[in-house]
Amino acid sequence: MKKRILGLLLVVVSTILVVACAKKQEEVKTTESVVDATETMSSQDDALIPVTVAASPTPHAEILYQIVDDMKEKGYELKVQEFSDYVLPNLAVDQDEIMANYFQHEPYLDDFNRERGTQIVPIGKVHYEPFGIYKGVKETLELESGDKVAVPNDVTNEARSLNLLEAAGIIKLKEGAGLTATKEDIVDNPYNVEIVELEAAQIPRSIDSVAIACMNGNYAMEAGFSVDDAIFIEPQESLAAKTYANIVCVKSGNETKEWALALAESLRSQKVKDFISSRFGKSVIAID
Repeated sequence: MKKRILGLLLVVVSTILVVACAKKQEEVKTTESVVDATETMSSQDDALIPVTVAASPTPHAEILYQIVDDMKEKGYELKVQEFSDYVLPNLAVDQDEIMANYFQHEPYLDDFNRERGTQIVPIGKVHYEPFGIYKGVKETLELESGDKVAVPNDVTNEARSLNLLEAAGIIKLKEGAGLTATKEDIVDNPYNVEIVELEAAQIPRSIDSVAIACMNGNYAMEAGFSVDDAIFIEPQESLAAKTYANIVCVKSGNETKEWALALAESLRSQKVKDFISSRFGKSVIAID
């Protein structure tokens, strides 16, 4: 009887040991599978080619974040670096510190290349931001003698501002001044306003010290304004709307690289156009 009981106990113990071993082997296999999957994912990420892009936070960086997955499908890891000014993003691209940038329009780029000796080229138009006149201490365009009007101090955006002020009836420019207008081209100033030239990024922070201000769309949005807050905006059918489209740019020589073509293609997609329309409304207009 004792031998029989002992035999049964040995069978039970053996069964337990077999089950335990099988479970342990399964755990090992599962662990190995997880490790293999992790290594595969890591390997896949390592295989992606990094593409670095400098951009203004709004709307440019927001738009770029929408194409991260699209670029990944094309074999690239999109890395966005945000800048708050208009100089460093171009210098970084020209010095090969960053591969591309997206923050400016072509007249600004042309002037920058001319002034700085940089060699940066556009590879695609993405959107247009209507330029607006925003209220400062004055609520309307009914100005008085000596009122201050803030405009960006860079050549292209100052000219754009002066043309906008002329369209609003605040000043009159010399015939033919066009997109190269300066303060010296003002031939009539019925309100006797003072044109105050400020760095574009500083204008939203100086709004309380001027009567009205001409602001770039991206800086207006970063400061919490929308185009609906403007008391006068650039007509979308104007020459400016076609001239001042925001562009994605690279250093000359890179414009035909596969990563550059992939970047431009992704930013020109219907997905991006739909995002721009739903996110920014009339403040940002996608280029067809």
